[in-house]
Amino acid sequence: MTRQVNPWAALSALCVGFFMILLDTTIVSIAIPSMVRGLHTDLNSVVWVLSVYLLTYAVPMLFTSRLGDRFGPKRVFLAGLIVFTGASLWCGLSGNVEMLIAARAVQGLGAALMTPQTLAFITHLFPPAKRGPAMGMWGGVAGLATIAGPLLGGVLVDHFGWEWIFYVNVPIGVIAVIAALRTLPSVKPSKAEALDVRGLVLMSAGLALITYGLAEIGTTGSFTSVKVLVPLVVGLALVALFAVHALRVPRPLLDLRLFRRPTFSAASIAMFFLAAALFGGMILLPLYWQQIRFESVVKTGLLTAPMGLGMALVMPFAGRLADRLGGGPLALAGVIVTTLATIPFGLIGAHTSIPAARGVRAKR
Repeated sequence: MTRQVNPWAALSALCVGFFMILLDTTIVSIAIPSMVRGLHTDLNSVVWVLSVYLLTYAVPMLFTSRLGDRFGPKRVFLAGLIVFTGASLWCGLSGNVEMLIAARAVQGLGAALMTPQTLAFITHLFPPAKRGPAMGMWGGVAGLATIAGPLLGGVLVDHFGWEWIFYVNVPIGVIAVIAALRTLPSVKPSKAEALDVRGLVLMSAGLALITYGLAEIGTTGSFTSVKVLVPLVVGLALVALFAVHALRVPRPLLDLRLFRRPTFSAASIAMFFLAAALFGGMILLPLYWQQIRFESVVKTGLLTAPMGLGMALVMPFAGRLADRLGGGPLALAGVIVTTLATIPFGLIGAHTSIPAARGVRAKR
């Protein structure tokens, strides 16, 4: 680092940007029915507003972390923050669902530029003995975003319209840029390795086609439709080609040899299913409350908010516990609790009482 900084002030600035990324994952699900009406489109098209964001957020992170090594994490974080904020304004100004999907794709790319840099900065700002509390704060922000998204989204949609769930990012983004410029240190870029372009193309195209195929199941209503099978088969083939490529080159985009380590494989599989359960609930619950139970947008936000309550309360302490007990026992406990809490969620029906339906998710 070129100068002494307050690590907690710098982490706070990073968390503002990270909060905005996750806020836009949870806040949009509340507005889905309003978007369908306001944009004069169908549910399947609006679901792409969520899907394309997650796609352009997840896939580029395979290489955006290396951009931080090459150009410095501060520069890449600020670039992502500016892209994200500008794309948020574009989202709010979109007059049709196609424009909104395009804007959300750019927004996801901005998020992909930011997220790896927040983790990289934690390793620069904190010694190993103090990273647990820092990661706890980082995770607590994720819980707060999960709570704030439905609540804030419900109020904004009900009083101002769905466009304001994106406009709200603009002032937050401006504050985050100012805070980042003032508090983040300039870390000297390291000598970055050459980018695995072939691997990037294979993996990006493969995941995009798989996502498209899965999304088309809702449109066609059939797993055997050509619109579903063709992109799924081609996408899986491209991912398989990526796997072969990654095992042959010395420095692949994603080193699959890491999966030979049982700990890494188990953690990756657990995170995949936990994320599927979490994000699946974020999408389905608001639709359930509004489309099946005919609740207002504000009430939907209140009923959905308990999803992140447990995360927001536990994460700040989980980092400290991990330093004392190790990550393994805590991870196992988290998987067990989430699994047990998800099972009764499948029993919720059209006439389930509100306390029972809400309690199932609050336990998580």
